[in-house]
Amino acid sequence: MSAPLTTAGSLAPATPDAPAAPAVVVPLHAPRAEHAPHALHQGERVWVETNCYVDLWIEVLHGFGLDPRAGFAFTVTQDFEGDQFTFFKFPLEDLETLYGTQVQELAIYDSLEDRVHAQTLRGHTVLVEVDGYYLPNTRATSYRREHPKTTVGIDFIDPVGRRLGYFHNTGYHRLEGVDYDGIFRKLPQFLDQPDLLFPYVEFCKQAREPLHGLQLAEASAELLRGHLARRPRHNPIAQWREVFPEQLDAVLTRGERFFHLYSFNLMRQLGANFEFLSRYLLWLGEQGYDMPESIVAGAQTIASESMVMQFRLVRAMARKRPDLCADCFDTLEAAYESTLPPLAGLMG
Repeated sequence: MSAPLTTAGSLAPATPDAPAAPAVVVPLHAPRAEHAPHALHQGERVWVETNCYVDLWIEVLHGFGLDPRAGFAFTVTQDFEGDQFTFFKFPLEDLETLYGTQVQELAIYDSLEDRVHAQTLRGHTVLVEVDGYYLPNTRATSYRREHPKTTVGIDFIDPVGRRLGYFHNTGYHRLEGVDYDGIFRKLPQFLDQPDLLFPYVEFCKQAREPLHGLQLAEASAELLRGHLARRPRHNPIAQWREVFPEQLDAVLTRGERFFHLYSFNLMRQLGANFEFLSRYLLWLGEQGYDMPESIVAGAQTIASESMVMQFRLVRAMARKRPDLCADCFDTLEAAYESTLPPLAGLMG
């Protein structure tokens, strides 16, 4: 099903063959049953994990019975920030507009455990920054090895049984025992740190019914028009190219640990952002919007070429020889020009 272009290059969604069923939002007051990751976290992907906040929200929305693909209009605003690409995140106002999901800061005025428990009993999901050292789902990386800060979405805790259920990265997980005590800072070493700051905590709740079907598609397309008006007025990849030689020297000098940090904040954020943009544009096409394949392909090219560039830097480090990745930059710059400007023209 496709939709005709209207005046000024805007898009008109076609009338769906049948109205979509409204999403079902079920508050939880008990441990969540089996949770299969959303389709965005399954199948073939260039970037399996993106950043903890976006991956978390994909699964939280999916857990609410909602489709997170409608929320990715904001990806067109990503810019080069001088030393990194924009750490892309769902704008909270977009979440409320599309899904009726409201996010508020949660005041932690005594016990983190008590405040989380109070909100989960109301069917809310609590987003809290925790120490990845205590997250069993990170066994391949930080679990019982390192202390990275990461965000989880807790929707159930059992203070008596010392167990909880949480969204993190690309799925839903459970922890208990010592890990529970570690997350809530109840271990002996924390008692010796009375000045330890409370973490930043938010909670999300369903403030109203989410949009669905044609209403969801129209609202998402309107958000896209607004975000396109806020897109960079330059090619951010060309700006990155200007400073890349100096950054490359730092990567080769400082070694593997710095490379992982650098690649996460540049290649991964750029590539994953545009891979989600390509999936979002495909979703618009499924809703009846006429979306040229060339625009979708341009976004996906940025995703794949960013990964190629990451591998190139790995090889450069192994050989201890600089690689300015000129052909990668040529491809990335051209793909950006074939994606954002045509999309802006299409949406009016």
